[in-house]
Amino acid sequence: MKPLWTVLLAVVVMFVQVFFGSLLSLLVPDRAGPVLQQLAGAAGITLTALLVVYLVRRFLDRRPWRALGWRRPWHLLSGVLAGGLPILAAHGMVVVVGAGTWVSLDVSAVLALLPALAVALLLGQAFPEELLWRGHVFDSLRQWLSPRATLIITSVAFGSMHLISIGSGSAFGTKLLYALMATTLGFAAGAARVRGGGLWMAAGVHWGFHLAWRNVPVKAGSYELLLVLMAVGLALTGAVLLWGRDGVKAAPRESGRVAA
Repeated sequence: MKPLWTVLLAVVVMFVQVFFGSLLSLLVPDRAGPVLQQLAGAAGITLTALLVVYLVRRFLDRRPWRALGWRRPWHLLSGVLAGGLPILAAHGMVVVVGAGTWVSLDVSAVLALLPALAVALLLGQAFPEELLWRGHVFDSLRQWLSPRATLIITSVAFGSMHLISIGSGSAFGTKLLYALMATTLGFAAGAARVRGGGLWMAAGVHWGFHLAWRNVPVKAGSYELLLVLMAVGLALTGAVLLWGRDGVKAAPRESGRVAA
């Protein structure tokens, strides 16, 4: 029951950090503009995630904070490439097969807003979600499950939550495809956790995914086809990251204490 409890609690924590963290944006006056409000909400989500995950690990799971994997912060950048490239490739393929078109952009306006958007995506989605799933949940499940089972469960649980996401569309089939795509994102991020040995590469994959999807100048005529192509690309990315990693095949149990 402990693995199930860990996953169910993570689902609750995910909603808590988004809801209560976003309230910080209400403290920013309207005259400050939507950009500052968005940044404040994103910062609130990260701060709430850090607090709640710390409390869960300190008083419920009793797991060490360092076991989340804070080593090698520079792996964030390699994760961005790993998460962004399959999304760019998927949009390019949509255009090639005639199911999408390039759109014109005001480059100066995009570049002006890009830094704020990047920070908001990192603090509002990429880091807090990976802190929870590929950080806390991944580490906790490794106490009882094999690395392979941990990777599968965290990916499926993360993807299933996206059945009710705003971007999942209205048709049930589209929702399933969106959840499938989110599952492969979780798989790629989990593979990055295994490859990088810590949290940062996983956060980078998630961040690169959103940066690419939000900024690529392509209008897809078939949203469902785009979801499938992104899912395939992310699944391949995860497979490449796991290539040659024996750690996902073995079944060691992490305890957070130094083994004799």
